[in-house]
Amino acid sequence: MIKRYLLAPGPTPVPPEALLAMAMPIIHHRAPDFLPVLESAKKGLQWLYQTKNDVLIICSTGTGGMVGSVNNFFNQGDKALVINAGNFGERWTKICNAYNLSVEEIRIDWGYTVKPDDIENALRKDPSIKGVFVQASETSTGVYHDIQAIAEIVRKYDNTILVVDAISALVAHDLRMDDWGIDVLIGGSQKGLMLPPGLAFVGVSEKAWKFAETCKSPKFYFNFMTERKKLKDNQTNFTSPVSLIIGLNECLRLLQTEGLENAFRRHEKLAQATRAAVKAIGLEMFTKESPSNSVTAICAPKGIDGQEIYKNLRVKYGITAAGGQGQAKGKIFRIAHLGYAGTFDTITAIAGVEMALKGMGYPVKLGTGVGAAQELLMV
Repeated sequence: MIKRYLLAPGPTPVPPEALLAMAMPIIHHRAPDFLPVLESAKKGLQWLYQTKNDVLIICSTGTGGMVGSVNNFFNQGDKALVINAGNFGERWTKICNAYNLSVEEIRIDWGYTVKPDDIENALRKDPSIKGVFVQASETSTGVYHDIQAIAEIVRKYDNTILVVDAISALVAHDLRMDDWGIDVLIGGSQKGLMLPPGLAFVGVSEKAWKFAETCKSPKFYFNFMTERKKLKDNQTNFTSPVSLIIGLNECLRLLQTEGLENAFRRHEKLAQATRAAVKAIGLEMFTKESPSNSVTAICAPKGIDGQEIYKNLRVKYGITAAGGQGQAKGKIFRIAHLGYAGTFDTITAIAGVEMALKGMGYPVKLGTGVGAAQELLMV
């Protein structure tokens, strides 16, 4: 028997409290007993997003939230500035192109972060840009972009909104939607929120809702104006994913018990320990600037395929991490420390990496990385 460990940047493990809550008998999504369930979820998401504005609950993966954040606020031909620094930055470009926006990219070498000055220069050069699209945590490269600095720039432009994919950043990073002036903030259930896949969350500012009022792009399922009206009555527009929302309430309760600041510190500590272990083993970080608290991207040793490391971790040791994506495939592997994660998840991950690498011929002294992680993780 091999015991399985899920240490990927999504889906992430689900706490037993949430699993038990979701195992309760199903209730009808239009029945009166569901109304307080959605009311609680609505308030909990506002707490997490640090906003007084609406946070929509959409039955979809996070990508559905990204799609809705294009076709609900922008018209065909509107100019979009996309920060393309990885696989998910590329996804922003693909979605914007699908809705015939006029896309300008700031291309960043993978492993590096965008310089806020480059965004400011682009907006000064062309103030007709309607939207700036960026990831908070670029999952494919392990980079965190400085959302606070970017928001401070974009909020100065009345006819431009900032759209942030925070799908893998929520809970791991402090994202102050109202204080910083983030206009659209997208999350997903299967990352820091510790749920199965199936829910997207979209926080929307009043500035962005004004864009929605003049948006003529085609929409049906992802209709945010309708979702907003329904949310006021503690309903979703179409069939609510009842069990997932019940689980969401349980996960939000766990996070509220922990406290937001403590959750941020926990993720930061796990990330720092992982990076220290990687260096102790003699490996290089793929992330060259501003590493994310959500996931650590690690360069495969010379002569070893990163996908084989990922495969060995899963097949031999039961650890599901992640391989490289796009142009980084085969060059890196990734370990998450996101959501329902603690000290011994990180130690397990590092021990598994050491064993897998040693079995593949890499000269590592077992326990080197584990020891480095333990030094930082001791209470």
